[in-house]
Order: sequence, then C-alpha cells, then structure tokens
Amino acid sequence: MATIVNKYVIEQVSPMHNQNMNRLIDVLLEGDQARAVAEAMSLKNGGVEDERIIADAIEPAMGRLDAKCTLEQFNLLEIMLVGRAVTGVIRALYPDAPPAPSRETVVLASLEGDVHDLGKNIVRTIMTAKGYRIVDCGKNCPVENLVDAAVREEASIICISGLITSVIPSVREVVPLARRRGLTMVRVVAGGAALKQASADTLNVDYVADSVFDVIRYLEDHPGELS
Repeated sequence: MATIVNKYVIEQVSPMHNQNMNRLIDVLLEGDQARAVAEAMSLKNGGVEDERIIADAIEPAMGRLDAKCTLEQFNLLEIMLVGRAVTGVIRALYPDAPPAPSRETVVLASLEGDVHDLGKNIVRTIMTAKGYRIVDCGKNCPVENLVDAAVREEASIICISGLITSVIPSVREVVPLARRRGLTMVRVVAGGAALKQASADTLNVDYVADSVFDVIRYLEDHPGELS
C-alpha cells in the first residue's frame, strides 16, 4: 500500500477566532442544540467557512466526548444530547436538500466492535452534500458486510470511520478481502479519532484522513488510483 502523509497547511487564526470556537465547543459538550446552532451561524455569518467550523469546533468536541467514552466517564443522555447538538449544527451549515449524486459511489461504515457513529454521520452528510453517492452500512459493521456492499453497489471508494483502536485488526482485513472479491480498483480511506493516529501502511489502506474534507481533497487529487 502506498503511504501518503498529506497534511494540508493549517492557516493561522486570530485569538478571537479561537475564543469563539472554544465557546462553540463548550456549548456542544453541554448538549445545548439551540445555542450551538446560534454560535455556529454567528461564526458562519462572520465569514468563517463551514470547513473551519467543523474542523476547529465540531471535531474537537467529538474528540473530547470520545475520550470520556474511552474512560467510561459518560452517560447515555450526555451522548444523546451532544449528538443532537452536533447534528443540529451540521444541518444548519448544510440546509439544502442533497444534490443528485454526481460523483463516485462511497460505501461507509464503522466496523464491528465500534458503536460510535457521530463521526461517520458527519462524513455521510458532507460527502452527500459534495455530490458523492453514499451507501451507509452503519456502525458495528462486520468487514464482510462492508465489502459485500461495495461489490453490490459497485463502489469505487470504501470509507472507514474508527474511534477505538480495537478495530485496527479489522481495518487491516478490508483491502485483502476486497481484492479477493474482485475490487481491484477500489480505494480504501480510514479516519476517526483512533485511526488517524496510525499510518496508511499500519492500517493497510490507501489513505488516512484527518477529516472529511481531507478525504474529499485526497479523492479529488488522486482519482482512480490503485492500492
């Protein structure tokens, strides 16, 4: 597998920007959907791009929640409230009905053993808005089911979202199984709090993304590459 260490240049931001983003993170973690949407739209109306809001506020908030989940310092209601707040912000940033698919088919899942799906759902929403046809296999998805879906849907991209390190052995199985099933040109991309700490070689995938926008940039810059 090709190891691609691409990490796009991060623009410098002002202290006020950081302060506003931190406030949005705090509101998201409080599970206050109305305030979270208001804070996000205030940033957007002030000229902050959607991508920056997601990268600098939503993803860090989810990262903190994931850390609490790992330490078992959470409760179900907290997860539900944060999830609702995050979903509300995403819908506010992307209010239009999804466009008719104009790009490739992507099969997406959190693999078996990982029951987290907030990150996966964000990937689904944004890639759909960008014109990709998304087939969501859900969370806790066996590798066989994911590859079956890729074969059935004639997908050219498989995206794996992973928030716990225990799924890494399963991630490594995806490409070999896909190749055995005849998917010689499918590209496999991994991301999420746990997986983005690893290299493409370690995970046996084509690319490890920092964010959904990183996924999209990679796919646009490397169309149809073989693993």
